[in-house]
Amino acid sequence: MKPKQLSEATLAQVRAAVARPRYAREACRVGWLHFGPGAFHRAHQSYYADRLLEQDPRWAISAVALHSSAVRDVLAPQNDLYCLVELAETARLRVIGALREILVAPQERPAVYARLESPETRLVTLTVTEKGYCLDGDGRLDLEHPDIAHDLRAGDAVRSVIGFLAEGLRRRRTRGTAPFAVVSCDNLPDNGPTLRAAVTAFAAEHDPELARWIEQEVSFPRTMVDSITPATDADLIARVAAESGLYDAWPVQREQFTQWVIEDVPAVRVADWAAVGVTLTRDVTLYDRAKLRVVNGAHSALAYLGLLRGHATVAEAMRDPQVARYVEQLLREEVAPGLPASESLDIGSYIEATLERFRAPSVRHQLAQIAWDGSKKLPVRLLPSVTDAMTAGRSWERLALALAAWMRFVIGRARAGGALTDPHAERLLAIGRACTDQPQQDVARFLGLEDIFPPALAGAVAFTTAVVAAYRGLGANGSLPE
Repeated sequence: MKPKQLSEATLAQVRAAVARPRYAREACRVGWLHFGPGAFHRAHQSYYADRLLEQDPRWAISAVALHSSAVRDVLAPQNDLYCLVELAETARLRVIGALREILVAPQERPAVYARLESPETRLVTLTVTEKGYCLDGDGRLDLEHPDIAHDLRAGDAVRSVIGFLAEGLRRRRTRGTAPFAVVSCDNLPDNGPTLRAAVTAFAAEHDPELARWIEQEVSFPRTMVDSITPATDADLIARVAAESGLYDAWPVQREQFTQWVIEDVPAVRVADWAAVGVTLTRDVTLYDRAKLRVVNGAHSALAYLGLLRGHATVAEAMRDPQVARYVEQLLREEVAPGLPASESLDIGSYIEATLERFRAPSVRHQLAQIAWDGSKKLPVRLLPSVTDAMTAGRSWERLALALAAWMRFVIGRARAGGALTDPHAERLLAIGRACTDQPQQDVARFLGLEDIFPPALAGAVAFTTAVVAAYRGLGANGSLPE
């Protein structure tokens, strides 16, 4: 018999081993708005909010979905409660109560603006993925992006997160309300300043004074977030029901390791972050760069190479001796030299910890999930390491191999008639179908994508030569060159 569903009415029936909210949810106030209530947000930022609420009732979250109503519709019968599973040999389950509401922007735009305008909203965070920022190949706001072009003509009927932030800040300025802090939790280099520049550029198209006010008065601190978050599947749902005694329609899971680093600026000192394990620091740059290049860069390399070799998960790929050796050499010999030395972060130890996380058998992180949106991930995860190595005259053959593996992955999907989850899916699949296993011509087709490969890099003979050699040496089935 199917167990009762998790909700406020059944919460007291959850089994004793499962942690539950240690605060009265009805007494909590919304002080935090989040765009993008996907799995990572519910496993990461909502977890920190859940702990904050144990000591401070001001930090309940209003979550805003920019497109799909799926999360709202599934969690509404559960009063927005859900289970977080922290994966390890002995997993830990926790019911998260930090979400006060989930709004679907196209359907509930007035409610979204009401939250953005409210003086109680002191913090706005984002997990909308790299493509949600509508940036061009140089990392600037793409004014010709369909969503941005629409929003610039739409008044307050916007659909992009950039449009919502600009309009929300405009309304606060008009009413004389202090601005909220805007905290990007996505894997963008220099994510705070990058987001500030995008919102300012959007505002400047209509109101230069608003743009100047945003530039001068609104805080966009740099941040770094980290925790491996495998997708929810039927096995997780069954596991949660068995261990909690209640049915949860959409639990989330992550590794036990979790990290959040925020640039220490006055606007974010509105909560006791240290008490819940968040690091405030003057310099997030090193943490951010290390995470992007070490954890995310290795993940992407693993995904494309591992899928070519028939592996399904990160841990499975890491049990392949050739892949494991490749990833370790990639990080130690080609990525690490491009990271600055620091007393606060030992890169060698950080790499060792990362490899250990990748090997964890309890974390079934699907390579197919990591492979999504390669056109947006490669420019921030791998190409900066390539550029640094080329400039310094260091070896970067393994980085070239990762780029070649991505090309082989796209070609494989195109030839199999499979789908590709990527904002440039149609263009990539067309290129994949046109490839003929002639390394020079195939690689040239991909390097012509200026949104991914800046022309100055793609036109460099040393770059082209190395990628062509890697492509030639990498078999279509992921066989590695000797």
